[in-house]
Amino acid sequence: MVVKSQIKLIKSLQQKKYRNQHSLFVVEGVKTVQELLKSNIVDHQIYSTDLSLFGADEESVRLISEKELRQMSNLKTPNKVLGVFETPEQEPINFSDWVVALDDVSDPGNLGTIIRLCDWFGIRHLLCSKNTVDCYNPKVLQATMGSIARVNVFYDDLFQALENSKVSVYGTFMEAKKIYRQNLPTSGILVMGNEANGISKEIEQLCKERISIPHFGKSSTESLNVATATAIFLNEIRRG
Repeated sequence: MVVKSQIKLIKSLQQKKYRNQHSLFVVEGVKTVQELLKSNIVDHQIYSTDLSLFGADEESVRLISEKELRQMSNLKTPNKVLGVFETPEQEPINFSDWVVALDDVSDPGNLGTIIRLCDWFGIRHLLCSKNTVDCYNPKVLQATMGSIARVNVFYDDLFQALENSKVSVYGTFMEAKKIYRQNLPTSGILVMGNEANGISKEIEQLCKERISIPHFGKSSTESLNVATATAIFLNEIRRG
């Protein structure tokens, strides 16, 4: 039986201040929990309504009832497994390959999708401004589908980090050089802006290269979703 204090702790981890206080975060769903268990992220406690989903060596897995899972879960329809993990130490950014940098991306779904895109395109490091949404937000983690285990998300003073970097900084804008016509280097920083405001004026001055996605057709669409745009830019970067 799960005691009330455990449920209270797990529910509190939905909020960033308690995640920071306890250095713990929660993930839900079979696939995401299994992906994290295969990573270097340390598991604190795993709760499941079905122990057959895990190997016999997973000592941290605890059998619970569906009622107890519903009490812990933040989902309308919980998916058999909930995991509590220790927040890993931030790993310094390695600029030997391409790095994606986010300037105050605020939507959890967008950040989660961008983390998943980084994983797909082999981008190991994601640099985030301090005002970018927390990568351990439950909605972010759900959108990553386990990719959080393979992408290093590093929060820093974005201006300072870009200013100190030794590689080319590519800012993404509505009006700029078309990405399809660029000869891109083997390493660089791709800066993606806030959903409503784009790249801030402060960060814009550090973007020595300005690139865009051309608009075809006659639609009145003003811009692309930041995660969709990231996918297009990363595809072009990896296409070489």
